Amino acid sequence: MFTPRYIRRIFEIIENKAGLEETEIRAELLEAILYIIGAAVIAGIFTFLMRQTIINVSRYIEYDLKNEVYAQYQKLSLNFYKKNRTGDLMNRISEDVGRVRMYAGPAIMYSINTVTLFVIALIYMFNQAPTLTLYTVIPLPILSVIIYKLSKEIHKRSTIVQEYLSKLSTFTQESFSGISVIKAYNIEPKTSADFDALSTTSKEKQLHLVSVQALFFPMMILLIGTSNLLVIYIGGMQYINGEIESLGTIAEFIIYVNMLTWPVATVGWVTSIVQQAEASQKRINEFLKIEPEIKNNVEGHTEITGDITFKNVSFTYDDTNIQALKNVSFEIKAGETLAILGKTGSGKSTILDLVGRLYDVDSGEILLNNIKINEHNLSDLRSNIGYVPQDAFLFSDSIKNNIKFGKEDATDDEVIAAAKNAQVHKNITKFNKGYNTVLGERGITLSGGQKQRVSIARAIIKSPKILLFDDCLSAVDTETEEKILKNLFKITKGKTTIIVSHRVSSAKNADKIIVLEDGKIVQKGSHETLIDVNGYYKELYLKQLSETGESKIN
Repeated sequence: MFTPRYIRRIFEIIENKAGLEETEIRAELLEAILYIIGAAVIAGIFTFLMRQTIINVSRYIEYDLKNEVYAQYQKLSLNFYKKNRTGDLMNRISEDVGRVRMYAGPAIMYSINTVTLFVIALIYMFNQAPTLTLYTVIPLPILSVIIYKLSKEIHKRSTIVQEYLSKLSTFTQESFSGISVIKAYNIEPKTSADFDALSTTSKEKQLHLVSVQALFFPMMILLIGTSNLLVIYIGGMQYINGEIESLGTIAEFIIYVNMLTWPVATVGWVTSIVQQAEASQKRINEFLKIEPEIKNNVEGHTEITGDITFKNVSFTYDDTNIQALKNVSFEIKAGETLAILGKTGSGKSTILDLVGRLYDVDSGEILLNNIKINEHNLSDLRSNIGYVPQDAFLFSDSIKNNIKFGKEDATDDEVIAAAKNAQVHKNITKFNKGYNTVLGERGITLSGGQKQRVSIARAIIKSPKILLFDDCLSAVDTETEEKILKNLFKITKGKTTIIVSHRVSSAKNADKIIVLEDGKIVQKGSHETLIDVNGYYKELYLKQLSETGESKIN
C-alpha cells in the first residue's frame, strides 16, 4: 500500500523540478524507486508466508473433517447403509469436504486481503481527496447488491449440482461393482444410455450454475472501470479547478483503484465458494448429526464367555417393515454348537446379526453370560466374535492380509494353519505369488467357494469365544464341505458356535438344532431326535440323502 504514495511523490518531484538541482531530483527519484522495490519485496515475502499459513491450515481442516466423517460412517448402523447409497457417501467425504476446504483456505485468505486493502486504501484516499474518494466508491454499493442477489441463486444451484454429483458417483460405483452382471446380460448399451442421460442432466445443472457465476467477473471489471473513469474525470476537473494540487494524486488514486481490482473481482469468486461450502457443509452435517442406533453403553471392560440366551426376541427391519423374528427363544451354553435351518427369508441370518449386535431387538432380550447384550462393551463383544457372512467380502489386498484382517499380529504360520483348516491352502499356493497375491475388488480374483473359505480362515484365525457361520459353505462341493466341517469341529471345541445352513450335513453334528419358518421356531432338538419327527428337517434330510447318498450325510 506504500507504492501509490511514492508514485504520487515521483509526480510531485517532476512537477516541482524547477526549484531543484538535477542531482537532488535523481536522489529523490532513486529514493522513491527503492521504497517501491522494497515494499514489493516485503509484500511478496509476507504474501508467501500468508499463503503457507492459511492454505496449509485448510489442508489440516480437510484432513480432520474427512477423518471425522469417516469415523461417523464407522459408527452408524446397518440401517443407515441400507437407506443411503455408497456413491452419495463417497461424494460427501470427497467433493463436499473439498468445497469446505476451499472456504477454510482461499476464501478466508482472499476475504482478509480484500477487507485489509479496502480499509487501508480508503483511509489513504480519503486523507488525500475526500470528494474524489466518495465518487470513486459510488459503484461499491451497487456491487454489494449484485453480489447478494447472485449469491442466493448460486447457493440454490450449487446444492442441486452436488446432489447430481452424488447421483453420478452412485451410478458409476454400482456399474463398476456389477460389471459382470452388466456384461452377462448384454446391457452395456442401456447402461451407457442411462449414464449419458444422467451426465447430460448433471452437465446442464453445472452450466446452470456456471451461467450465474460467470456474471461476477464482468460485473467487477465494469464497476472497477467505472471507478477509473470517475477518478480520471472528477480528478481532472478538480485539478483544473485547483482543488487538487498535483496530478500525482490522480495517478495515486488510479493505482489504488487498480490494486483493488483483483480483491474486488475475487469477491464474486469467494462468495461463490462460500455458498458452495455452505451447501456442502449442510450435506455433511446431515450425516454428522445422525445419532448411531447401536451405541456402546459400557465404557469399562466386560467379559464374554459364550453363553447366549434369546428370550422372546422379536425384530422388524426398518427399511422394509418386514418382521424377521417373532418371539424366538433358545439357549446355548458356552462351548456348544447350534445349527439353524429354514427356508430363505425365515430369519436365520437375522439371529447372527443380533448376536453381533448389528441391530438391537424390538422386544424381548438377548443375554450373554446372563447379562443383557447392550450392557456389554460393544468393542469387547465384537472382538470375541468371528463372523463369516453369507456373501463373503474380501478387500483389494493380498490374500495374507485378508486372512490377517481377523488378527493383525498373526504370524505367517498362523495364517497358513487357518488356511489349511479352511481347506484353501492348496488353492492359494497355486497362485504365482501365493499368499501375497493381491485380490481384485471384492475378491473378484477368487471363485465363490475360495472366497468363502478365505472368509472362514479370517474368522478362525482370531480364535474368538463365539463363531458365527452364515451359510458359508454353500459355494463349496460336498467333499470339501466335509473336510472343512471336520476341521471346524476340532477348532470349535470350547467355543460357542452358531451355524446357519441349508444342508443337513452342516447341522448334523451340532449339539442343538432349530428350524425357523416365517420368523418362528417350528422345530427344536438334536439330529437324532429331528429325523424321527415329521417336519421340515426330516424332509430336508431325506431329500439330501437321496441326492448325495447316505455316506455323505451320516
